[in-house]
Amino acid sequence: MQRSQAAPPRAADPERVPPRPTRRGLLRGAAGGALALAALPARAQPLPTGPWERVVARAQGRVVHVQVLGAEAALQAHIAWGAERLRRRHGVILRPLRLRRWAGLAAGAVPDPAAAPDLLWCEGGAFLALKQQGRLRRFAYELPNFARVDLAGQPATALHQGVAVDGFGAPWRLTQLVFLYDTARLARPPLSMLAMPDWARENPGRLTHPPPRDPLGAGFLAQALYEVVAHPRVLATPATDDNAALVTAPLWEWYGALRPHLWRQGRAFPEDATAQRRLLRDGEIDIAIAAFPGEGSAAIAHGLLPDSVRSYVPTQGSIGGASFLAIPADAAEPEAAMLAADFFLSPAAQAHAQDPAVLGSETVLDLDRLGPADRLRFAALPRGVATLSQAALGPPLPPPHPSWTARLAEEWERRTAPPR
Repeated sequence: MQRSQAAPPRAADPERVPPRPTRRGLLRGAAGGALALAALPARAQPLPTGPWERVVARAQGRVVHVQVLGAEAALQAHIAWGAERLRRRHGVILRPLRLRRWAGLAAGAVPDPAAAPDLLWCEGGAFLALKQQGRLRRFAYELPNFARVDLAGQPATALHQGVAVDGFGAPWRLTQLVFLYDTARLARPPLSMLAMPDWARENPGRLTHPPPRDPLGAGFLAQALYEVVAHPRVLATPATDDNAALVTAPLWEWYGALRPHLWRQGRAFPEDATAQRRLLRDGEIDIAIAAFPGEGSAAIAHGLLPDSVRSYVPTQGSIGGASFLAIPADAAEPEAAMLAADFFLSPAAQAHAQDPAVLGSETVLDLDRLGPADRLRFAALPRGVATLSQAALGPPLPPPHPSWTARLAEEWERRTAPPR
């Protein structure tokens, strides 16, 4: 049953809450944060009047360690943009921690015990694993801006890869796989996964993908599985030892025909999205896969791809979903993490992220729930030269249950491992 989205308590005016540094906040924020906090003027502290006001009051002057996947410059810049506003309004300092892969986090690994994450970007199998292990805090329903999330129009914000989110994550970016290609070199790309082996045979070395331990590589195989499986509905349920081999057999037949014609004969693969995009920019490949519909436009705006790059989706559609912000159950600063998550859900932050000159992310908000000024923010944004229209994107296909992508990654590693 979907939780009611009744309006949460009104938050206190952030400019009236003084960014008074606490001893704990100064100790954790000494590098770069303490001096900035100490320089802020002191103002009278209003008494908290409700649950959210108490969260805001407790968050003042704290340091939030934010765990993000990868090191995309545009994403880091967006987080830095939000960090500056949180610092000015609340004295909250965001400290990014970078994680290369989600597998270690889901298994319990922490990069530095002295800097464990308070807020993390969580998706796919990592979200399911952390939720099942009881390692996430249920917090999203408490965020004032969560009432603006489009749960009905964007089901992936409430049901993530077949698993109910249930308040353990706050959606902040919509995803949908698209393929990028350079029109200066390629006039007509293959319009389905089934057509890729023949296209690759005629254009050897011009296609590749990251390994499936990377979310983008996992998405590439999942998209192909969706097209080759006889009954896609089976992918919504967990994979089992009894059905996994039978269901995925057509995929491995397809991949066996494709792999010899990939970049470097399928013996090496770009590590992540950044490495793959670099190959497209340098003309080593003609097609790259992207997780976000506006990724091509943002890359063009940042000078990472030529302006001749465009995007497309397969004729059967493409897999979509959402990325979430989550708070570990043992977070040292849960209130400050909640404040940061709520900020990145705000209309201002969502519009900033949707700008193709920033990230080109599709908003998770229901624009009909915004005031006139906030709706104008979004209406004024350009679509982006390489971003498909909503009609061309089509409704996203539901992603497989995370257990399928986990099995695909394990089997891919086995099949591509060099012989001993």
